[in-house]
Amino acid sequence: MNTWNETPTDLTEFLNLADFEEKAVERMSKMAYEYVASGAADELTIQWNRQAFDAIKLNPTVLNGVGQPDTRISLLGHELPHPILIAPTAYHQIMHPEGELATARGAGAASAVYVVSSFTTTPLAEIAQTATQPLWFQLYVRDDREYTRNLIQEAEARGCRAICITVDTAVPGVRNRQEKGGFNLPDHVITHHMPGPLNEKKPLTWKDIEWINSFAKTPVLLKGILNAEDAEKAVQAGASGIIVSNHGGRNLDTVPATIDALPRVADRVNGRIPVLMDGGIRRGTDVLKAIALGARAVLVGKPVCFGLACGGAAGVTKVIELLKTELEIAMILTGRATIPQIDRSVIWK
Repeated sequence: MNTWNETPTDLTEFLNLADFEEKAVERMSKMAYEYVASGAADELTIQWNRQAFDAIKLNPTVLNGVGQPDTRISLLGHELPHPILIAPTAYHQIMHPEGELATARGAGAASAVYVVSSFTTTPLAEIAQTATQPLWFQLYVRDDREYTRNLIQEAEARGCRAICITVDTAVPGVRNRQEKGGFNLPDHVITHHMPGPLNEKKPLTWKDIEWINSFAKTPVLLKGILNAEDAEKAVQAGASGIIVSNHGGRNLDTVPATIDALPRVADRVNGRIPVLMDGGIRRGTDVLKAIALGARAVLVGKPVCFGLACGGAAGVTKVIELLKTELEIAMILTGRATIPQIDRSVIWK
């Protein structure tokens, strides 16, 4: 099955993230494109992820003397050059022949943390050899808990600096559009660390989080929290961080946009552990808004997949660099010289 258009692409013509998605329709097979672009059921949450960002107005200040802003952040004991991470997404070899190796190289050139999916189509060992920037590992907890333990320990042994446990996927969502697109992995595409699709019978509970924390040597973050009460439970269970996420609108439709859920979670956590978010980030102004409303950093998924499809490693790099440049411009125009200076006063009330 042909999953990728091999014709070279001139990346100079890509001026924003929307350009990548528009071009990706031509670069990817219909099956691969629908897999990345689609969501759950009627895809209302996907729409809301964007509409909620668009509805937030910024409060600019003038004559503020901000020149080149400093985008550095401190996260889980490490200094990062900017707050834009690559979210975990599966099956990169259906987007580009080099798969996750191209993503890792692109992340390196963009100085971005890459969160590798459990459903990587490239062995973690090979990704780790290629990576020049920090790797994190996203984990689906399988019924076989011993297998899960071994996978965490392998990720740590490969140098992953954090484990992100996806907690919002007790069952896969109703993905009608993906099914209509005929999703089926080609024979040559293998998920090396996941024994088949998710069909778990043993529910994940807070006790499992405590169990993982009992042996994990790296920080454990919980990805997929929207409810402030769950955020409190995450803190109590010993989580090192929270990722506010609605799974890109791919699981339960009609849940809130992540940017709408973010302030409630951030207020409840109240700085005890870092709060990150994903879902709907398409502009540097979105990054600014997320940080203003309580996120320490953001993760970007679908646009990175489209960048990978359009230009391999260089496409991934350009997606992150476009966002970072737009963030810097937004910081200058709102009078914020550093990331810690971005607070809720940047939002127009």
